[in-house]
Amino acid sequence: MNSTPAKSQTPGSGVSFLEVTEVQAGQRVDNFLLARLKGVPKSRIYRIIRKGEVRVNKKRVKPDYKICTGDLVRIPPVRIAEKQDMLPPAVALQTVLNEAILLDDPDLMVLNKPSGLPVHGGTGVKTALIESLRYMYPELEGLELVHRIDKGTSGCLLLSKNNRSLQQLTDQFRHGGVTKTYYALVNGHWPSHIREVNAALEKHQPRGGERFVSVSEQGKPAVTRFDVLKECAGATLIQAMPVTGRTHQIRVHTSLAGCPIIGDEKYASDEVLAKYATLGIKRLCLHAAQLSFTHPGNGRKVTLSAPYDRQFEDAISILAKAGD
Repeated sequence: MNSTPAKSQTPGSGVSFLEVTEVQAGQRVDNFLLARLKGVPKSRIYRIIRKGEVRVNKKRVKPDYKICTGDLVRIPPVRIAEKQDMLPPAVALQTVLNEAILLDDPDLMVLNKPSGLPVHGGTGVKTALIESLRYMYPELEGLELVHRIDKGTSGCLLLSKNNRSLQQLTDQFRHGGVTKTYYALVNGHWPSHIREVNAALEKHQPRGGERFVSVSEQGKPAVTRFDVLKECAGATLIQAMPVTGRTHQIRVHTSLAGCPIIGDEKYASDEVLAKYATLGIKRLCLHAAQLSFTHPGNGRKVTLSAPYDRQFEDAISILAKAGD
């Protein structure tokens, strides 16, 4: 079976054509392009699909079109960031990532992502997790992020190693087949009556600024369930279980409840940030503690837990001592 797509190019145009193989069949055309146009912003990829510059068998398609074996995908000339824009991971980072692996098999990889490391490259980002792993494991040509967690968040991160696994795992995330459990240190005493926050969220991307999320009736539905784990010195260690998977969902919902996450530079006030910085707590105190999903290869239920890193443990210890 041929697993290498047939490529051709129209002379002088910069347009290329890829023939879909059996291995690639079944995935969405947007994911197909994202995997092959690394370095091209996602917004650019969706724009060329929307404008009809990407065609399948000479026809316009939508981003969710699922490609089939033998389909001929037309790709227009697009600027791809030069490889030297991303720095090779330092030896120390490679060691950290190797030690962070929680599960590694032919279909997938799960890591305990370090806080402070973005999961993928972007403007101004010189070192990122997925690019570092591809550098470390060049033989894993199909290595892709199944989902994302914020730069400051630590904990369970799931990656796939082939298109079949990527499609199955992505479908599980989309249809509620994945259970995620987070732990967070929040400012103040969590209100005992708040066990669930149901508030729609809307993303904003100011031109030239960082994206942020707000509660909005025009936003997408978002639900998070909460439990108190421990009270400590004017702060609370809580468990958060997102029912939906919106950007910054837990961070915005905790802030809405009046208890922003400690170290959250986007949704906590300067006063709250300064309060904990004086105690030596500066990282975003949000940790993806557990991930449960169905394995795409054998159909078995997999549940993985990620231990706290030193910074999170230190934050809990500092607050415990402050309460003595």
